[in-house]
Amino acid sequence: MKAPIPKKIRKILKNHNDQRVDNYYWLRDDSRKNKEILNYLNQENKYSDYWYKTNKVNSRKIFEYYKNTLPKFEESLKTQLKAYKYFSTASLTQEYRKYYRIFKKKKKLILDVNKLAKNKKYYDLSSIHPSRDHRFIAYGEDINGRREFSIIIKDIDKNKILERNLCTSTGNIIWNKESNGYFYLKKDPKTLITNSLYFHRIGEQAKKDKLIYKESDRQFNLSISLSRTKKYIFLQISKTESNETWYLNLDNEIDGLKLFYKRKNNHLYYVDDTPENFFILSNRKNKKNFALYKTDLNTTNENNWKTYIAHRKDELIEDFLCFKDFIILETRKNGCSNLIQFNRKNKRKKYIDFKDEAFTVSLTNNNDYKRKEFSFAFSSLKTPPSIFAQDLYSGKRKKLWSQKINNHKENDFTTKRISIRARDGTKVPISLIHKKGINLKKAPLLLYGYGSYGLVVEPSFKLTFMPLIQDGFIFAIAHVRGGQDLGRDWYDQGRMMNKMNTFYDFIDCTKKLLKKNIGNKDKTFAMGGSAGGLLMGAIINIEPKLYKGIVSAVPFVDVLTTMSDETIPLTTFEYKEWGNPNNKKEYFYMKKYSPYDNINFKSYPSVLVTSSLYDSQVQYFEPAKYIAKLREYSTSNNPILLKMNMIGGHAGKSGRLASLRETAEELGFLSYLSTKDS
Repeated sequence: MKAPIPKKIRKILKNHNDQRVDNYYWLRDDSRKNKEILNYLNQENKYSDYWYKTNKVNSRKIFEYYKNTLPKFEESLKTQLKAYKYFSTASLTQEYRKYYRIFKKKKKLILDVNKLAKNKKYYDLSSIHPSRDHRFIAYGEDINGRREFSIIIKDIDKNKILERNLCTSTGNIIWNKESNGYFYLKKDPKTLITNSLYFHRIGEQAKKDKLIYKESDRQFNLSISLSRTKKYIFLQISKTESNETWYLNLDNEIDGLKLFYKRKNNHLYYVDDTPENFFILSNRKNKKNFALYKTDLNTTNENNWKTYIAHRKDELIEDFLCFKDFIILETRKNGCSNLIQFNRKNKRKKYIDFKDEAFTVSLTNNNDYKRKEFSFAFSSLKTPPSIFAQDLYSGKRKKLWSQKINNHKENDFTTKRISIRARDGTKVPISLIHKKGINLKKAPLLLYGYGSYGLVVEPSFKLTFMPLIQDGFIFAIAHVRGGQDLGRDWYDQGRMMNKMNTFYDFIDCTKKLLKKNIGNKDKTFAMGGSAGGLLMGAIINIEPKLYKGIVSAVPFVDVLTTMSDETIPLTTFEYKEWGNPNNKKEYFYMKKYSPYDNINFKSYPSVLVTSSLYDSQVQYFEPAKYIAKLREYSTSNNPILLKMNMIGGHAGKSGRLASLRETAEELGFLSYLSTKDS
């Protein structure tokens, strides 16, 4: 069976007196109903299945590892909300979770997602929101993968669905104080940018929902949150380097939305409250790594902001959480996450101590401002996630919950945090894990990266990669520029007109690891997803022979064409991430690295690309076009494969086991290649 060869229809794209030819532009169909296109995608799937079968790629072994490693039954941490406790369970015999509530020692099943998903090809549930009086739960459901959630209200005691709000929402809601209505956000049906805040009254028709706020600037996206004291709803209007916050006192029901502080270029700020003050995390006055300020509840004017915790050039403040006598800071220093306990009375700081070399820690499950302890999640590359509570006054720590992993022995593995110097002299951190006793110079190396949006690939426990690590792979994370690993400046150095740093960092990390005899140069692999898929596309255009194989999941590979089309979801919102092609300088910089535009006659490595037909973040036609062009130009005989979910979204198929099967196929591809000589 030969690989599919789609037809070519010459499409000329022009901008700034520059001309690009796209022979596969015709593969775009926003309706996703074109039979010729669907037939081509199905042919790609058949070819990939044939290749897997012919080469006896053993994905099943990896999938069985997951099933044997995960416990047959799992229970989440119980979340206390007043007199009620909420938790969920997962079973290896079912795809989806069940949700429960405990009240007066009585356990009640409140939602079985397996029943909701029955006979549906795709089903995704947003988080569950109990009403303030605990009579109802609200949740969002997505049945095609586009992240357009309808909002469902269920009466817990009557075990009955009260109503369905068939809106294109984010799935996140905030209840009003009386528990008879909720605030929610709507997306533009075409661009999928979240641009409207509404209030819905239970029992009324959705067409009567009250519009609270509508954003007209398509570069901004909305989000909502409940304040620490639960007195206010915060509406945040954000783009990459600018935002503003509005707030509404829930005592006033739906009237009285107020602007906290007007948006300004290059100013980001985040607000929360205590009974006495507003606290503001802000990067104003060029404090890139943010400082914490406070002001009285009756004045939000910037002139009244008082510095509470000062800015530091070597430490990024990522978030903060207020308690009666303390503030807990989430920070990042030298690329590592930290928790700092700040005493509000004597202004002393105390770092929470952790002994591992490569780990991640974050606040979680802290619902009560008056609580005398705080909770946090801890994980490392060799340590499964655990949740701890630590007394704010005595410092005593207790474990509340941990993920059970069968037959996993932490002492069998070595984790390290090292740094290399990139070509411009910048030190780039790498986190890695491998099994003790392996020959590092001969071991296959898998380097993982992302490097966009300021997101950090945390050195946390990665169950999905453990089968390869158990089989002798070295797994490493390159903390390249474009993430926020070493502060806000680290992000700025890897976006817009600095984007090439992301790709060069990743390549330099690969080469320096091999130079240190960490990894086999003939069995070196790379993997990334979404914007990390862009990274994969760029590095094999620059250094096609450095890697033996690549897995590129839902890759953003047609940067220039996508960013030139404002009708494609989320495009305008990301101008400050990639650039605006209407700007000549930014257009030509993007053209320099856009993977699809830079494919040429080169000896490309083996490549597996995955995608989903209904992906809302990266449209299916990007990877479909990319595979066709890459296969056309590759001068090697290495396989170039596409696996396209014909139903599903950015995260692939819904369902726990279905998702693990997909992951097993991706890793099976790399495992197979590692056994073959170059």
